[in-house]
Order: sequence, then C-alpha cells, then structure tokens
Amino acid sequence: MLHAYDVLNPIGRFSVAASFGNVHGVYKPGNVKLRPEILKASQDLVSSSRSTGPRPLDLVFHGGSGSDKAQIAEAVSYGVFKMNIDTDTQFAFSAPVGEFVDAHSKAFKYQIDPDDGTPFKSFYDPRKWLRAAEVGMVARLGEAFADLGSTGKSIAK
Repeated sequence: MLHAYDVLNPIGRFSVAASFGNVHGVYKPGNVKLRPEILKASQDLVSSSRSTGPRPLDLVFHGGSGSDKAQIAEAVSYGVFKMNIDTDTQFAFSAPVGEFVDAHSKAFKYQIDPDDGTPFKSFYDPRKWLRAAEVGMVARLGEAFADLGSTGKSIAK
C-alpha cells in the first residue's frame, strides 16, 4: 500500500481496491474470511510514513456481496467509500421476478386460462414483473446506502 501510495499520489486523487479477504461473488457463510484490520493497518502505515494525516487512502471494497454488516461498518470506518454489490443486486432484481412467476405460473404457460378462459395479460405483461424486480433492487440499494453510511447524503451542491 505504501508503494501504491508513493506511485499514485503524484498523479492526484486515486482509489485503491485493496484485498482484505474479500472475493467477488457470493459464497457459503464462513468461506470468506474478511480482515478489515488490514485496511486500518494500511491507513496507519501511509499516514505515519508520509505524514499525511488520518485516512489518506480512498478505499474500494470489491466483492462486498454477502459480507457481514459489522465487517462492512468496520471497513467503512477505515476509509472504504465504495463497495461493489453486483451479486447482491442481481439477486435482489431476480428474486422478486421468480416469486411473481411462481405466484402466477399459469400466466407464463398460457395467454388465456385453458380452464375458464380468463386472460392472463395482466400477469405476463413484462411491466408487472419488471416492476417487482425494480422494487427489489431499490430495497437492496437502500440497504447498501445504510450499510455505507450514505443515506440522505449527496455530493450535489
């Protein structure tokens, strides 16, 4: 991290996606061993070695999907300003679609109910099940905003 700081600092502002046990994707609980203390040690090393003041590094948490909330909060406290949650948002978008299809499975097999002649358009219409997906995504993003301490904040002036 010190070498990365020395090479990149003359260029201007930069961010570092440091590995501290994080991995892309989602895994069985317990398989990923996060060590956010590595981020703190990196901040402390650069700060003390280069007299920068506290938290000189802007850190990115790659592979944050499925991470423990306490460890997310700890990583944020050490300077993480961005976290990748692609896998979580994919699931947050897809799960409501699956639930919608399960709840209205006949509508995804027949345009009109073969038993009673009821049209199924209001169920197979993509605007219906895509809306469910969007609501799931919004909920997951709200959770991420809370996890990262950014709820209600904006860089807009």
